[in-house]
Amino acid sequence: MLGGILVGMVAGGATFGIGQFALGFVPWTWLRLLIILLFVAPAVVAGYSATYGIAHMAMPSAIWQTIFAVIGAIAVGITAFFRFTGMAAPGPAGQGMART
Repeated sequence: MLGGILVGMVAGGATFGIGQFALGFVPWTWLRLLIILLFVAPAVVAGYSATYGIAHMAMPSAIWQTIFAVIGAIAVGITAFFRFTGMAAPGPAGQGMART
């Protein structure tokens, strides 16, 4: 059990480190977007699943459960996208995110 936790933590840290390295050294904006989307896609699935589980306990209608789950997935996806774009190294002048 402890070995599985350790392997999971090492794999997660390595994945995060490789992603940050790739975001820091990739010169093309479209490739940065693709890398970010590779990290955001699992977050969207997790947001859908979590929201669906909560909605399943709170309301009997399957249609409303799905509607709330999709809204939750969109919210989590947008949040993850903006968090990752905020961590990306700025590109050439005029292509980075506006910072205040």
